[in-house]
Amino acid sequence: MFVAYIQGVRGNWGGHARIAHYTSKDMWDWKFEGFPQLTSEKVIDPTLFQLPDKTWRIWYKDEDHGSHTMMASSKDLNKWTYAGTEPAIGGNGHEGPKVFRFKDYYWMVTDEWHGMRVYRSEDLNTWTRQGLILDVPGKRKDDTPTGAHGDVVVTGDQAYVIYFTHPGRKVHSESPVNEDGIQPYSIRRSSIQVAELKFENGTLTCDRDAPFDFYLPSK
Repeated sequence: MFVAYIQGVRGNWGGHARIAHYTSKDMWDWKFEGFPQLTSEKVIDPTLFQLPDKTWRIWYKDEDHGSHTMMASSKDLNKWTYAGTEPAIGGNGHEGPKVFRFKDYYWMVTDEWHGMRVYRSEDLNTWTRQGLILDVPGKRKDDTPTGAHGDVVVTGDQAYVIYFTHPGRKVHSESPVNEDGIQPYSIRRSSIQVAELKFENGTLTCDRDAPFDFYLPSK
C-alpha cells in the first residue's frame, strides 16, 4: 500500500507530506517499509500500474516540481528509478493522478480543481490530453460544485469514477478562514459521489446526472 502521509491534524493544507509504503500478508496488519526515494521529498497522491513485462510504475504529484505528475519505475516496489525531472504530465498544476485500463486504452485522470482532466495513452509513456469531466455542477444532493480527486473502478465493460465534492462551496477552490484561522465546517464538509464513465468518440465522458446501475463484484 502506498499512501500520502502527513503528521498531525490540520485545519488547512500544509506541512511536510510524503508517500509512505506499507506491506501486509492479510490486509489487516500492515508493516511500514519506508518512504520511497522519488524526485523530491514533497510527493503525494500515488497511483500504481503494472506493465505487461511485470515492471511497476508509480505516478504521483510532486509539489517541488510545479505540482506536476511525475513517474518512476520499479521491479520490486521497493527501489524506484526515474529518468530526469521531466514530468509525465506537465502544464498547469494539478493533483490526484489515477491510471487505469479501459476500452483498449490506458487512461489517466487528474484533479485540476475545476473538474478532472482526462488523458489517453496506448503505451503508458505518451499521454494525449483530452477534455474535462465533472466540471459542471450536478443536480443530485451534495453533487456540487465540481468533482474532485477521483478514483476509477473498472468492472468488465463498465467504469465508475468515485470522487468528492465540497457542497458548501460555490467553487471548489473557495477556502476562506474565520477569525481564528480555521475553515468553517460548511466549507470543509465533503461528500463522496459516484458516476459512470462512458467511452464515446475516442475519449471518456461523464454525465453525473444520468441514472446508472452501480454494481461492483465481490471478487
